[in-house]
Amino acid sequence: MTRERFEELVSDALDEIPPELTAMMDNVVVLVEDVAPADDPDLLGLYDGIPLTERTLAWTGLPDRITIFRNPTLAICETEEDVVDEVAITVVHEIAHHFGIDDDALHDLGWD
Repeated sequence: MTRERFEELVSDALDEIPPELTAMMDNVVVLVEDVAPADDPDLLGLYDGIPLTERTLAWTGLPDRITIFRNPTLAICETEEDVVDEVAITVVHEIAHHFGIDDDALHDLGWD
């Protein structure tokens, strides 16, 4: 799958997030990278920032970043439909981290 098509899928997944939630997302950029970090090469997505639940008045306003990794996602998917589903799950997972929802809570909610 081309990078352009993968980026479209990420954009489509973002479009599926309810507007009530996207309106509350504050200062977040979503990026696509081909390769995950060397220390976690199978990582599908990464949230890098200060969750809304942890921000204080001292927060400087630097943008939070959500990165979706293309190659690891493609490696675990057999079909384009699988990629669509996995991208959607990964995008929701990383946005949840922006809202302060940790991996254990996501697991409890069925978002593995």
